[in-house]
Amino acid sequence: MSLCLVQSRALLGLEAAAVTVEVHLANGLPSFTLVGLADVEVKEARERVRSAIQNSGLVFPHNQRITVNLAPADLPKDSGRFDLPIALGILAASGQLNGAGLAGYEFAGELSLSGELRPVRGALAMCLALQAQQVSTRLVLPTGSAEEAALVPHAQVYRARHLLDVVRHFQPIPTDRPPGEPSPGWSRVEAAPLASVACYADLADVKGQSGAKRVLEIAAAGGHSVLMVGPPGSGKSMLAQRFAGLLPPMTVDEALQSAAIASLGGRFTLERWATRPTCSPHHTASAVALVGGGSPPRPGEISLAHHGVLFLDELPEFPRAALEALREPLESGTITISRAARRADFPARFQLIAAMNPCPCGYLGSTQKVCRCTTDQVARYQSKLSGPLLDRIDLHVEVAALPSADLLQAAAGESSAAIRERCMVARERAMARQGSVNSALQGQAIDQAVLLDDAAAKFLNVAATRLGWSGRSTHRALKVARTIADLAGARTTQLTHVAEAMQYRQALRGS
Repeated sequence: MSLCLVQSRALLGLEAAAVTVEVHLANGLPSFTLVGLADVEVKEARERVRSAIQNSGLVFPHNQRITVNLAPADLPKDSGRFDLPIALGILAASGQLNGAGLAGYEFAGELSLSGELRPVRGALAMCLALQAQQVSTRLVLPTGSAEEAALVPHAQVYRARHLLDVVRHFQPIPTDRPPGEPSPGWSRVEAAPLASVACYADLADVKGQSGAKRVLEIAAAGGHSVLMVGPPGSGKSMLAQRFAGLLPPMTVDEALQSAAIASLGGRFTLERWATRPTCSPHHTASAVALVGGGSPPRPGEISLAHHGVLFLDELPEFPRAALEALREPLESGTITISRAARRADFPARFQLIAAMNPCPCGYLGSTQKVCRCTTDQVARYQSKLSGPLLDRIDLHVEVAALPSADLLQAAAGESSAAIRERCMVARERAMARQGSVNSALQGQAIDQAVLLDDAAAKFLNVAATRLGWSGRSTHRALKVARTIADLAGARTTQLTHVAEAMQYRQALRGS
């Protein structure tokens, strides 16, 4: 009778709960039993592990009763990440490798039938959670996953390509290998440096549209959300796809958080390391696709856009439930997904860039084509966006169609790099003053940071009363005005800054 314990991790959202893989070999009728609230793909590990051990030239104990317990028993386990620890537990319990040497290591990896190790989802999130919990351990991961996990500073990550690479490392040193020489295919992975310059599409590609570019500059400087309204082909999508290039470079913490969520969703690539994400879900996306869900909970598009941009094109075409689900994350920057058995918290600090046509045909107010929509059709189309949702979008801008003569003859616009420099200077002013971007101001911090002039305060009070603004609308206009003042280098928020901010909260045409 033999017992071996191997350490691994299970992912529940961004949390990495410890899992002990207990393998027991005993005499009796031959069987292979796997217990511990395992999902279907975990139970299928029995066949993968058996074939991988045999095809690697190792001995699978067919004539014994094998019991594998994934403890704790009440923690859900999914994916093929437990293949490697199960295989190592069986080999150690049968005496084919040194089980005591496995202490201090944690293993995760999916096995192919030939014994090759395949990457697992969420390796970076797992390593980041270990760092947050201040757990000192050595991770053994497959190629691909190991490079992800090694991005976490000071992490001890080892890469293995095959089951035999791991087995040889924990076997007694053979006579033909000098002491201290690593096993073939086994290596320590070092962290990749943070990218100095991320690659984004240049805003200079968009000709004209100076008003829309000004709005994007304000949004980038203060962290504000934007709604662009205009006819088809006016450049709304081009502007939105280039917005990420106006944001400041990512810090190490921001890059790790963004990459960890992308790793959970299986979207992370080393080529996109330290590059702000731009997520563009199709307008048929459901509320679960946007905010996340499932069992166990998975991140949605708003979390995948963390520290980046969420671009919603054709905004009124999204399901009403999906749009209304954006209300709380726009305010709080987090999303809590609650299910009967589990609850997961995901960050969702994104910048919303939305685009829409002014009417069903798209040509309301256009000078190039005649709009044939009735007043009722326009009102019905625009009413798909609720007042509370529009209230949470800081900047509304009309993007008019550019005449063909201007489009062909216009020179290239200002580059993203030049605009980004101004935005970074404005952000630095805000950070030095209140420690956060202007869009994150709440409560008394708004009054302390805005520093509103008497004339500007009187003007805003009269205008907000006549327009029937809510308290949220007034506060958001104040935050935008503070950002405009930061771009201008002004210490106080003046009348001209408030006046410009107010014109970016005009109601939709025809509503």
